[in-house]
Amino acid sequence: MLRKVPLGGVLLSIGSILTLVGFVAYFKDMATLNLAGFFYGIPLLLGGAALRAAELEPVPYTQPASDTIVALRDKTATQTQNQVRKDVTRYRYGQDAHLDIALERLGLSPNDKQRPVLSGLREELRDGAYALVLEFDSPYMALEAWQEKHEKIEKFFGPNIRAEIESLPEDQVELALITASAV
Repeated sequence: MLRKVPLGGVLLSIGSILTLVGFVAYFKDMATLNLAGFFYGIPLLLGGAALRAAELEPVPYTQPASDTIVALRDKTATQTQNQVRKDVTRYRYGQDAHLDIALERLGLSPNDKQRPVLSGLREELRDGAYALVLEFDSPYMALEAWQEKHEKIEKFFGPNIRAEIESLPEDQVELALITASAV
């Protein structure tokens, strides 16, 4: 639940309240409360503003996962699938985009403008296995470029991951990370 709360917003709220209390205390000649309000409120307010400026919002689920899929995920999902899902569904700070480093290492992000943007995700059952499906807006990176990196994607997100790459309308690409049985 805490993963869904923006830390920048919390610090902005608390900092604003404490700063306001400090100003009110200053005008009412309450020195102790005034100092506490200013010494704690202003740094929290500035810290919250800085975090808010560097905030990357969670990626939304495009379809809710059924209880069956959640049970399958709990039983068979790889550590990498779980880590990716947890990372992209929480607030991040100081990153330009979700999975930006992974896309760069895979050779799918020549620069910030051409980097595919993760726009949604879902969990589903594919061929009887758990699949984490990442939905990218990819207007500058053609499907062929993704398919050329297929083997590299499987190695990067592996072991025990099979990747499927599909083109969707409107310059979207779907990357399914499917649990493969251990060999």
